Amino acid sequence: MTSSASATAPPPITDAPQAPRPGPVAGGLIEAFLVVRGETERRAAPLSPEDQVIQSMPDASPAKWHRAHTTWFFEQFVLGEHCRGYTPFHPDYAFLFNSYYVSAGPRHTRGERGLITRPGAADITAYRRHVDAAMVEFLGRADAATLEAVAPLVEVGLNHEQQHQELMLTDILHAFAQNPTAPAYDPSWSFPAPAHAGEGWINLPEGIHTVGHAGDGYHFDNERPAHRALVGPVRLARNLVTNAEWLAFMDGGGYETATLWLMDGFATATREGWQAPGHWYKVEGQWRIMTLGGLRAVDPNAPVCHVSYYEADAFARWSGKHLPTEMEWEVAARGHQLNDAFGVVWQWTRSAYSPYPGYRAIEGSLGEYNGKFMVNQLVLRGSSLATPAGHSRVTYRNFFYPHHRWQFTGLRLAEYD
Repeated sequence: MTSSASATAPPPITDAPQAPRPGPVAGGLIEAFLVVRGETERRAAPLSPEDQVIQSMPDASPAKWHRAHTTWFFEQFVLGEHCRGYTPFHPDYAFLFNSYYVSAGPRHTRGERGLITRPGAADITAYRRHVDAAMVEFLGRADAATLEAVAPLVEVGLNHEQQHQELMLTDILHAFAQNPTAPAYDPSWSFPAPAHAGEGWINLPEGIHTVGHAGDGYHFDNERPAHRALVGPVRLARNLVTNAEWLAFMDGGGYETATLWLMDGFATATREGWQAPGHWYKVEGQWRIMTLGGLRAVDPNAPVCHVSYYEADAFARWSGKHLPTEMEWEVAARGHQLNDAFGVVWQWTRSAYSPYPGYRAIEGSLGEYNGKFMVNQLVLRGSSLATPAGHSRVTYRNFFYPHHRWQFTGLRLAEYD
């Protein structure tokens, strides 16, 4: 470590950076950059400095860390590698705000991010503005060859930041759920109204389909290569599983019946004392759920949320059904046959998070982004109410460990003959 992270006075905070008359390519990158960076700050705006430092469990990160880490990403991979003469904002920030990029250098312990009280939230605001100004100036002055080289990095960085925008909300919700006063992130927040149009089940006849990302649109490397897969025959539930259905599972002894559960799942549920989805609490004999709007009554018509893969799998077995594979989900979603495929809850599939046939991680440090996590995790499809606009697509592969349930995660069912 070098000198204290609070010992160097940050540069003065300035207004939003202005591009030095960029061309159309640079102008488009700058506009996209500032929109995404602004959305992060919009999501952080309701949080106090105290809110931004808390880390309620090792899997979560403080909001301040999310804001700093996404800034370090641009400083490390764009400015540091392509902007001649750029000097990092502070010599300690690479150590404090690197996440898992081993090739980028040493990192602070993940589970101790909440102990970083300094630099403070205001220092991180200064850091973000410094890097934003440097990025705008660099992109605005870059020649065509440089822009061609850095545009893919900027695009990855923006999509990476959008992932952290979602994590900011899930992580602060988990923190607020530990607070006995049940504070609201946004008192006016409400759960998206679910759709219920069409028949309850859709049929996917047996067929060979191309799945995975094809074409030139943005995608992460784990969405490729596109390949052919045998899908069906199978019936998929058009609608998401609701709280009312989950309450029936609970009343039917779902959490106590070992034969419904995978061995590891039942051990986890027993050890953690699970009796309901995450963020559910019994208050005066009634179930309540901690939401971004504070503690609310459980809406029986809303899709169930904050359930782990273990719980989803047990519910499917209790229902006499199954969880779909990610290939089945993608084929149905491509046909626009699923209600609430996007924008409500991520949906567990029973597919292991593994590489597609022929997959190779991209070269360099960014090759650590997805490939090295392809073991012991399950795929979720769709997107959630916390996913930023423009960050969803039918080939997107989210992934978490089977015990995780602090995300906005739910499920839909599959049925086979």
